[in-house]
Amino acid sequence: MASLKTISFLFLVLILISDSSTALGKRIRDRNKPCKRLVVYFHDILFTGKNAQNSTSATVGAPAWGNKTALANPFRYGDLVAFDDPITLDKNLHSTPVGRAQGFYLYTSKSTLAAWFSVSFVFNSTEHKGSINFAGNEYVLQNTRDISITGGTGDFFMARGIASLMTDAYEKTDYFRLRVDIKLYECW
Repeated sequence: MASLKTISFLFLVLILISDSSTALGKRIRDRNKPCKRLVVYFHDILFTGKNAQNSTSATVGAPAWGNKTALANPFRYGDLVAFDDPITLDKNLHSTPVGRAQGFYLYTSKSTLAAWFSVSFVFNSTEHKGSINFAGNEYVLQNTRDISITGGTGDFFMARGIASLMTDAYEKTDYFRLRVDIKLYECW
């Protein structure tokens, strides 16, 4: 016959298992809904050789047939652009920035307009402090493109999620504005 200690131990184990499975079930259900969401606008002004005063990005690498003040053809393939762009809460480039988008994009396709992004959104406002890190390929001609959120610091410590990018405005190749819908699914 089982001792009282053994029965008590098994009862305790059953309670712990049921509590952990309930918590796990809740976590799985919550995965479909972001724990934090933020929509911001990312403004990029490419250096063209004539706009050094207000440019926020520059081509720092180009293929042999290209140059650093005009994007390469076809599809800008091989161009590497570094940027330090303002992030605003609205579409206005002249609004007070809530942070900076810092990183690079590398045009990666000879057959369509595509870029590989590595970027940190660095926030330093009254509402948010810290960074969100993104990485992934972006097919520029698609209406909405998703890239991975790979981590963060400060208010966004260890964040994971998806950033949906939408081109909101562009002027030739000199300026573009992206609407960035940030959905975090892991928040600490």
